[in-house]
Amino acid sequence: MNLSVLDAFFLTTYFGLLFAMGIYFSTKNNSTEEYFLGGRRFKGWVVGLSLVGTSISSITFLAYPGDAFKTAWLRFLPNLMLPVAVILAASYFLPRLRRGDSITAYEFLETRFGPSIRVYGASAFIIAQVVRVSLILYLISLVLQQVTGLSEYWCIVGAGCIVVIYTIIGGIDAVIWTDVLQTIVLLFGGIVCLLVIVTALPGGFSQIIDVASQEGKLAFAEFSNGELSNVSWHLSLSEKTATMMLLIGLISWLTEYSSNQNTIQRFNAAQSEDEARKAMYICAAVSLPTWAFFMFLGTALFVFFDSFPAIAAAEIIEGTRKAEEILPYFIIHHLPDGLIGLVLAAALAAAMSSLDSSINSISTVSISDLYRRHINKQANDSHYLWAARGIGIVVGALMILGAIVLNITETKTLQDTATILTSLLAGGLLSIYVIGFFSERGDARHVIAGIAGTMVFTLWTVLSSRGYMPDTLTYPFDLYYTGLIGNIVMFVVTFSVSLMFPFKKMTAT
Repeated sequence: MNLSVLDAFFLTTYFGLLFAMGIYFSTKNNSTEEYFLGGRRFKGWVVGLSLVGTSISSITFLAYPGDAFKTAWLRFLPNLMLPVAVILAASYFLPRLRRGDSITAYEFLETRFGPSIRVYGASAFIIAQVVRVSLILYLISLVLQQVTGLSEYWCIVGAGCIVVIYTIIGGIDAVIWTDVLQTIVLLFGGIVCLLVIVTALPGGFSQIIDVASQEGKLAFAEFSNGELSNVSWHLSLSEKTATMMLLIGLISWLTEYSSNQNTIQRFNAAQSEDEARKAMYICAAVSLPTWAFFMFLGTALFVFFDSFPAIAAAEIIEGTRKAEEILPYFIIHHLPDGLIGLVLAAALAAAMSSLDSSINSISTVSISDLYRRHINKQANDSHYLWAARGIGIVVGALMILGAIVLNITETKTLQDTATILTSLLAGGLLSIYVIGFFSERGDARHVIAGIAGTMVFTLWTVLSSRGYMPDTLTYPFDLYYTGLIGNIVMFVVTFSVSLMFPFKKMTAT
């Protein structure tokens, strides 16, 4: 399809506003402290909403409705552990990660274990984020291509350049404030879609509840053998259970709040530790109902297409089309002119809030943890500021190139590839921080042994899942639990090696 004049106007206005915000904030960026942390002057509510924009991303806008449309609410369960993780992180992680005017999440690793572990943490983050932003940009291009009729390449280059430009010129100020804007736009887009559905259904909102309840679409259920079945609550590594999904969520969110620079950089940009803690609570309070809303939107889409059947919807249920396509299909075919542009802006906002955060964080980590720390220690601050912008340009180019490569290969395992690389490079990272936070035992040698053990475990899992290992050596657990087990491996190996070999006692931080 081609956008109407009204839709194109709204979309162009949205992009123009992002540019304007980048230009406005560019006048403040006269130092790395300002460029990376905004002078550490942000209020908690601003940082909190920015964190929402980063955490919800395109997964919230596309994957959650798609998953709820095709299955039920099982994959919402891990999110319920966010408040628990936030309480723990606010009490025990935050004071350590903000100590000494820190900039990145990996400075703590050097203080506790030495420079080699800091380099590992920073390098793993950079590589994983470059893969991640390439994947997100590729997904953006698919949506843009569907609604504009432009080629995938023009969509990749156009969207990529827009994000890179306002991020590089505006610094963290532009990232945080555009994330706040994008959070608002995202929520507005979702509400518009739900209102259109409720208005179109003969029974309105009550019809959604009634049909969804009858079909089991509001349950914590797994789709298997062509039907939904409720999961159990017992502990198991061989199948998905509700209890294990909660445990996965806890590990995932504790990792997010201990070692993800996208998150830690915002904590350090807050005015004070109290404001940073307030930001964490605001993020949890807004994110959880937002995720629930978009899951419910997917449920509403199921009821809508149950009343108004469509071939595309049936193909998604059958598995011949990807579930993530359901919301873009609805936007294109069932929203009136004008609203399509607004909701499309919401879809782009979801992805761009992840891209700008990652680009800025990669620049920050590259300068603070690698370039200024190990390569060029004596340059003045203006040199590092220009170097940070240069790195942002390089990252943007790699992001665009990566998205083009993904488009050419047309692989169906993009998310798997990103997950594998992330697991190999940063598996068990939470355990390193936990040992550092709560124990004086262990040094760089012991952590390196843990990293090696975790990489071997992850590589074995990957090879086994693809049939490259004999049956006697295949993994005896559901692949969903690879990250959880990886953290256990990291902890056990690191702690065990520290008991077996002498270690240099480090000063607790």
